[in-house]
Amino acid sequence: MNWTGREIVLGVTGGIAAYKSAEVVSRLRHLGANVHVIMTKNATEFVAPLTFQTLSANPVAVDTFSAPEYWNVEHVALAKRAEVFVIAPATANILAKMAAGIADDMLSTTALATKAPILAAPAMNTGMWTAEATQANVALLRERGVRFVGPGNGLLACGDSGDGRMSEPEEIVAALEEILRPRMSLEGLKVLVTAGATRERLDPVRFLTNDSSGKMGFAIAEAARERGAEVTLVKAFTTAAVPAGVRIVEVESTQDLLEAMKIEAPRQDVIIQAAAPADYRPIDVMGTKIKKQEGQELVLRLTETPDVARAVGLMKREGQILVGFAAETDHVTEHALGKLKKKNLDMIVANDVTRPGAGFGVGTNITTLITAAGAEERPLQSKRALAEDILDKVIALRG
Repeated sequence: MNWTGREIVLGVTGGIAAYKSAEVVSRLRHLGANVHVIMTKNATEFVAPLTFQTLSANPVAVDTFSAPEYWNVEHVALAKRAEVFVIAPATANILAKMAAGIADDMLSTTALATKAPILAAPAMNTGMWTAEATQANVALLRERGVRFVGPGNGLLACGDSGDGRMSEPEEIVAALEEILRPRMSLEGLKVLVTAGATRERLDPVRFLTNDSSGKMGFAIAEAARERGAEVTLVKAFTTAAVPAGVRIVEVESTQDLLEAMKIEAPRQDVIIQAAAPADYRPIDVMGTKIKKQEGQELVLRLTETPDVARAVGLMKREGQILVGFAAETDHVTEHALGKLKKKNLDMIVANDVTRPGAGFGVGTNITTLITAAGAEERPLQSKRALAEDILDKVIALRG
């Protein structure tokens, strides 16, 4: 990757691992990146700001209220300048501040203001890392899209041995490269993604649906677009923000979804069906609002909706890659394998929606990627990170 001119903001907090951050700056500078360092006051007790100023050839920011090098609001300027914001070491304290939205020094203020991807390299005592509060903060930050490198396992400065050791500088730089590297691996390909929950009308004001937010499908569509694909997003009801730069096809019911797929699917190279179609619809749809009848039960007669994924599988053409999702509550792998074969899929993404962090509406997932060659488990990760994993597997399946 060409690092020349890439703008990296490095936040350094108060931990003994701060000395490793000097090597991170040195490596990035030798690669050609422009590095701006923000230090907490506690960090300056471990490494002098002059060290980072000399290595980065840029002023080091410490005090939010000090006179800036140039006439601007410095924390805002650095927040806007960053292509990636990396915090190394990331102590339990800064992770807690970020999770709570606290902005009481230069580093936490800039972290809150930036729109750049954030990479955190945790470093702390094992007990602090495994503490319930820290793990809850990490889970929340992952859900918001913060990426983590490490921590590693080994001998810590306090004399303990275990998880909490900051990743080595080369690992941090590699993680930064993974974020910054332009991925045009889908350039020239047409990718269709479905997202959201279909609605099956009972009457003009009521419907049957499910809890799908559309976040997973949107993350896949966005990641595919950034890899150079021409993306079509077939969108049912969603609560997430629609990604920019993709073609949108709106649907409401499962039948609408089927009709849209009949038109759109044949022209696609890759189809990833992350939508959650309803399995049943009312047989009788009322033209006016159903009124409550005092003391009487309301009996609904339901019938199965079309199996959209199976219909797309029957239309599959040579060279086309089909990916499905299986949101299950029991016997997850068994049910997913059945769907893989029945729907003529190349891969199915299976998850147990009853597990914390893996259900509908959250920004994370815990999944198993299943193909004819076997199954690969993915631990708790952001939906965007999972989207990248899915697309990597798609590329491998295409050969």
